[in-house]
Amino acid sequence: MRMRLTRLRDVFWFLPLVMGIAAIVLAQVLVQVDRALADDTPGWQSGFFVRVGASGGRDLLGAIGGSMLAVAATSFSITISVLATASSTYGPRLVRNFMNDRGNQFVLGMFGATFLYALMVLRAITAGPTVETTFVPDIAVNVAVLLAVVDVLVLVYFINHIASSIQVSTLSARVRSELDAVVEELYPEHGPAEAEPAPTPGGGAPVTSSGSGFVIGIDEAALLRAAIEHDCLIALVIRPGDHLVEGELVARVHVTDPDRPERSPTPAVADAVGSAIDLGETRTPYQDIQFAVQQLTEMAVRALSPGTNDPYTAHNALNELAAGLVPLARRHAPELGRTDDDGVLRLIVTRLPMQELIDDVFGAVRTYALDAPIAMTAAIMLARRIGVAAVDTDVRDHVLAHLDLIHDALGRTDDPVNIDFCRGEIEQTRAAVEASNQRA
Repeated sequence: MRMRLTRLRDVFWFLPLVMGIAAIVLAQVLVQVDRALADDTPGWQSGFFVRVGASGGRDLLGAIGGSMLAVAATSFSITISVLATASSTYGPRLVRNFMNDRGNQFVLGMFGATFLYALMVLRAITAGPTVETTFVPDIAVNVAVLLAVVDVLVLVYFINHIASSIQVSTLSARVRSELDAVVEELYPEHGPAEAEPAPTPGGGAPVTSSGSGFVIGIDEAALLRAAIEHDCLIALVIRPGDHLVEGELVARVHVTDPDRPERSPTPAVADAVGSAIDLGETRTPYQDIQFAVQQLTEMAVRALSPGTNDPYTAHNALNELAAGLVPLARRHAPELGRTDDDGVLRLIVTRLPMQELIDDVFGAVRTYALDAPIAMTAAIMLARRIGVAAVDTDVRDHVLAHLDLIHDALGRTDDPVNIDFCRGEIEQTRAAVEASNQRA
């Protein structure tokens, strides 16, 4: 359930829908308050609210509603233009950062909510031949004016927000914050109390996927409860970010009691495993650390393309990668076993090794940044930061291996000055990483 609620952030219409419903409810409530006070108007009302009459109320609400709908349409057009620019410049996978931006959702929701509020209050105004048969919800009309004033401020905020959100520093920092969040969730500095080392056992009854799509998230707590309830061991073979086709293997179930072996899991266990795995049409960074890293890597790669030729953007993206990956390198590889209160192994989870993340980053850099000294220098500095910070020897050795590959790849460039400079930086980085190996 928590994963599904989290995914609502990526739904552009959710917050505007909630605000629109709230506006309709507020309009109905204030109209009823006006009806209740119509016969006995307190003295303080005239000091706080302006009476405009039936004709004036209709004109005022019509102007507010019409203008808000026009402003909402203009704001939506601006947002679509920004999405198109971001998609072509930074990559289509970064579009979701604009779609789930709470600021954009709030602005469009505010304009739409004001329009719906004005419409609901407008329909409550009645004009009769006498004062007794005329009803104007003065409180609700004045609140509409207040909302219009707030909308002007919201429009100013939107212009500033959309202009800043398209800047590469803002966008890369936001992606890096998603990387920080997934690192804290999947690779915490102090693992859960029930975690323990667990080698993957052989055999087991297979559990297959009931659908196709990307693995958006895995509810490990639900899997642990299911394993305890059914007295078995569940060993996952997938991780967030994997693409599944219906019928592919997702887990193996091992019966802890050797006297009752099973060739296939019980329907209850299979259903529990299936319900704990959330599938979607696109990848998200909430539990998929590789996707978060690939977004920043894509920013760097696209900036180095001949059509863009912006090595400073690549430099910025690689620095943000360092801010996200160095804290991960300072932590040991997580323990994958999960036990119950009695210490019995019940669940084996999966985690992406740090080495694969290093491959994603430096494989792309080695291909596209050879002729961009600014970006290559940032990549070598990234290798140095990861290698010096790493607490696992395997990670440091992997960094050294990529430094050797970059050193060899530099021979394919035609700029001797660039080659000599970068190879000098590589030697200094290799010495710093090897010194960390010796201290460890």
